[in-house]
Amino acid sequence: MNPTVPMPVNALEALGHWAPIVWLKTNPYAYPSLEILHIIGIALVFGTLWIIDMRILGLMRSFDVNQLARHIIPWTIAGFLLVALSGFTMFVSRAGDLINNPAFVVKMCLVFAAGTNAAVLHARGAIVATMVMTKAQAILSILIWVAVIACGRWIAYV
Repeated sequence: MNPTVPMPVNALEALGHWAPIVWLKTNPYAYPSLEILHIIGIALVFGTLWIIDMRILGLMRSFDVNQLARHIIPWTIAGFLLVALSGFTMFVSRAGDLINNPAFVVKMCLVFAAGTNAAVLHARGAIVATMVMTKAQAILSILIWVAVIACGRWIAYV
């Protein structure tokens, strides 16, 4: 044990001393590359949800909303997995800072709210785009994801 390196106090701090995370912190290209992957994932999530939400709100009426969702949701899930994996890796490298960052905390709460909104929508079965509740959820989805993106940008500034 190296006496100049302090012992980790908790599990998150211990993860920060794990060799891949140390490499992430010290390699000048690693973290920016993760950020790029994170942004690509966000583009996939928001872009695909935007299409479905716009269809629910009355655009692209020539497409059946449920058939459209069946084709697009797998891309949404792939984007979310990319966001979650890259985001968790970035989080572990700066856990102490991020846990105390109000923009990060709000972003995580909003991601939970977006997931809950989607779960409620899909738990009802087939999407009925003519229902007022479905339209309200589409609007809410757009607003939540715009707020998630905004909070993500604010993390660096608060």
